[in-house]
Amino acid sequence: MPEIIFNGPEGRLEGRYTHSKIKNAPLALVLHPSPEFGGTMNNKITYMMFQTFVARGFSTLRFNFRGVGRSQGIFDRGEGELSDAAAALDWMQEFNTNAPYVWIAGFSFGAWIGMQLLMRRPEIRGFISVAPPANTVDFTFLAPCPTSGLIIQGTKDDVVPEQSVADFVGRLRAQKGIKIDYRTIADANHFFHGYTDELIGHVNDHLEQAGAGIAMPKADRLKVAAE
Repeated sequence: MPEIIFNGPEGRLEGRYTHSKIKNAPLALVLHPSPEFGGTMNNKITYMMFQTFVARGFSTLRFNFRGVGRSQGIFDRGEGELSDAAAALDWMQEFNTNAPYVWIAGFSFGAWIGMQLLMRRPEIRGFISVAPPANTVDFTFLAPCPTSGLIIQGTKDDVVPEQSVADFVGRLRAQKGIKIDYRTIADANHFFHGYTDELIGHVNDHLEQAGAGIAMPKADRLKVAAE
């Protein structure tokens, strides 16, 4: 996967991008957890979601928010990082002018940024939010939520209590016109230690049900992801 550097609002941003071999493939943008707690684009869950989208034929980008790795700037507690994510999507769209749609995925802080971005970009067709921080940030901006998606939460998360996410999902499900696929993983903590394969299994299953990307046998998905 080629290393890329692209222009962000506060300077250069570092990323990893895989261009699909499929003509006019959809796009996927994957966002990492909070830099305040060591989050980078190489976080295991972020990386595995990236590989999942690649294996399903998406042209896929993950990148470091400002101030992380080789990305310039300093942490901005969400506002600047949202601008970074918008710049990342702009960069992908410049090279994929015929992409039919976009999916966005994020883990924890990245889930919060991703759900803000989908409110601003109508081309985003679906989302994957892993352990969204519903106990510490306000998600009332999703009024209404513009698209359906998947939310995954561990039942033994000691950073984001499962009940706070369940309450958040309940509020989203009260809205008309969208479907929220909420899945919990029993005994998983915030980082899904020992449960990452199960988590990615849920992501793949949701994408197949949503008709996103291309459905491939597991062996073929693993082969493509390893390339």
